[in-house]
Amino acid sequence: MKRILSDFAVRARCRAATMLLATAFPAAALANSATIGRTWPIAEPDALAEIEARAARQPANMAASFGPRSGWSAMQSAPLAQTTQDRTRYVVPFYTLAQEIRLPDGKLLYPKGFTFNPLTYVSLPQKLVIVTPRDLPWALNHAALTDFILLASGSAGDADAIALGERHGRALFILEDRVKERLGITHAPVIVRQMGQRLELQEVRVDLHASAKASR
Repeated sequence: MKRILSDFAVRARCRAATMLLATAFPAAALANSATIGRTWPIAEPDALAEIEARAARQPANMAASFGPRSGWSAMQSAPLAQTTQDRTRYVVPFYTLAQEIRLPDGKLLYPKGFTFNPLTYVSLPQKLVIVTPRDLPWALNHAALTDFILLASGSAGDADAIALGERHGRALFILEDRVKERLGITHAPVIVRQMGQRLELQEVRVDLHASAKASR
């Protein structure tokens, strides 16, 4: 009985102490007491406000000064020959360092000219489906949602990657010359996938009539 009364008395004193603290120190004071050390106001300008201010200073018709997208160098795709027969080949995308790499203490880690296979260290989980605009309907039917569709240059009247992407509701990418050279791509359509420590390039012959039918 004495132990029960003692426990009750301890709990009563704890409750009384809690109520006393809540009464003596307002919520704001308790919150301020949680700050440890000195604080200073943020001196850097707000990034979003800075962007909005610079955008407001630009002319309203700035897009017109760039001309049509067909003349933009960034929109120029690498050319590829049309695939005329099904073929599968393999490429190891070796990379050679253009300059040496040293550690912070000056110790040489990799010399200039060091050659290695990036696929030894990284993986390519998705496929690359590379086509000209003519065969885009075929690519849309064969590429998974996680695959990347890259457009090579086509005919003069073909729409660009932005317009085609908006039309089909899917992100499309431009095949750059450096990617073409690194992967050893020569023909399109071609499906690129990783097979171990090398790339499989599956060149596919697409019938023009079948591709046109798929686009309807």
